[in-house]
Amino acid sequence: MILIGESFVGNGANAAHTNIVLGRKDGPMASAWATALATPSAGHVPFVTVLRPSVPVKPFTLFVSKAAPAGELHERAIWGSAQAGLAQGVADAVAAGLLDDPDNLLIIAAVWVNPAVDDLDESYRNQRDAALGAVRAAVEGTPTVEDVLKAAEAGAYNPFYTPGDA
Repeated sequence: MILIGESFVGNGANAAHTNIVLGRKDGPMASAWATALATPSAGHVPFVTVLRPSVPVKPFTLFVSKAAPAGELHERAIWGSAQAGLAQGVADAVAAGLLDDPDNLLIIAAVWVNPAVDDLDESYRNQRDAALGAVRAAVEGTPTVEDVLKAAEAGAYNPFYTPGDA
């Protein structure tokens, strides 16, 4: 089985938006994970997420940037603060008991780091919380269809666009 989770944490340039796909190593997730790692595209080079050099987080987590690097600080945020936040958030999920048998699971994480990022510590904190939130959403199956329909009744919007505000 494959689970999908999403979480958006923070405001402004240091907000974190993380989407994850979670699945077992002995299923279709293994092919997807290996293919994603082996097929980078210009500006979007997937890499194994580490807690520190030579200590990859478990479950093995592939970091895929949603934005091409746009300057030195943005690069430091992608490879540094966002990666560290993702790794710590996944480790937090394991510590919280959300992921059984992490040695046999894989995660692909699509991570948004705003090119205007200006605070690496805030970027880290937001990514850590977003990673944990995305794993929790995947495992708990949230939002429910009822949650989605209720949100749709209120109207769609996001941090980058609200209908009528353009």
